[in-house]
Amino acid sequence: MSQRSVLIVDDDTKLVELLQLYFEKDGFVVFTANDGLTALKTAREKEPDILVLDLMLPGMDGWDICRALRRDNEVPILMLTARAEESDRLVGLEIGADDYVTKPFSPKEVVARVKAILRRTKRTTVKTESVRLGDVVIDLKQYQVTKGGQTVELTPTEFKMLELLAANPGRVFSRLQIVEQAQGYSFEGYERTIDAHIKNLRRKIEDNPREPVYIQTVYGVGYRMAGTPHE
Repeated sequence: MSQRSVLIVDDDTKLVELLQLYFEKDGFVVFTANDGLTALKTAREKEPDILVLDLMLPGMDGWDICRALRRDNEVPILMLTARAEESDRLVGLEIGADDYVTKPFSPKEVVARVKAILRRTKRTTVKTESVRLGDVVIDLKQYQVTKGGQTVELTPTEFKMLELLAANPGRVFSRLQIVEQAQGYSFEGYERTIDAHIKNLRRKIEDNPREPVYIQTVYGVGYRMAGTPHE
């Protein structure tokens, strides 16, 4: 089994060194960067399995790095943020981050979050090969989604959530159930995190995200997938 690799990006060199120590103890190959432009270059050259990305960086901030990578890359991204505003964290999720951790944090928690993200994004063999919802096709073997024959770019977390809902049409999942099954753990603020991912999914697969047909809200409970999927 090949070693997992992580790119740690933060302008706090001591924090980077601390995280690097914890990740290396857990068997990761670690790449590091202290500014945005170096981070983007390293991400494209080294192709790490996951990024641990600070938002506030010199040269190019974490939001711009995330946007740039999401144009042609599905690498999982865990954002680090010292910002207390919930809106900042939700913006990160909306532009493609898979999860976030707010500073100050425990290095052990960061490693645990990264391992959880990698576990849920690992491709596994599934019984149903594909699910069709109108003109949306979810290929569970190839880990791809198309709409009207055009590829839909999803983050690993978005795909996992869509897979969960589509494989259980009509079943209502609470936000807690979604985060536990799609992300592997629960954490404070999970409700708004799930809402942000659902908003992204609707924007990508619904004809009119403001009047969703596929991913339906069950008010006071959670979400469900409409329709009957088939291979």
